[in-house]
Amino acid sequence: MRVLRAGDVGDDALNALHAGGFGGPVARVGRRGRLERHSLGWVCARDGDVLVGFVNVAWDGGAHAFVLDTVVAERCRGGGVGTSLVRLAAERSRAAGCQWLHVDFEKRLRAFHVDACGFRTTAAGLIAL
Repeated sequence: MRVLRAGDVGDDALNALHAGGFGGPVARVGRRGRLERHSLGWVCARDGDVLVGFVNVAWDGGAHAFVLDTVVAERCRGGGVGTSLVRLAAERSRAAGCQWLHVDFEKRLRAFHVDACGFRTTAAGLIAL
């Protein structure tokens, strides 16, 4: 059951957003196929027709979901887009029956994940759902 799926998204838009968000050239990766095979779902933010934010939620098929690839276009950062996407991902993970939402992040992203999104610190990031 992929209840998180919020917004159709294609490889070209995802590859461009990832390149801008994580650095490097635009890859030619079949991201949509990976999402279909391995994710509980995903949430997207758009500015008109342009993809400006994305969060992937993988899962273990049971109680644990995992936030991956949170990315917001540089021009849209600082306005709550990423926080809103993570909040929606958490709500939909809870609705899907998950009890925990995990995240790993670099130290420089602590304020976003812990302060803005509500993860509590553990050996990894974790939200009780």
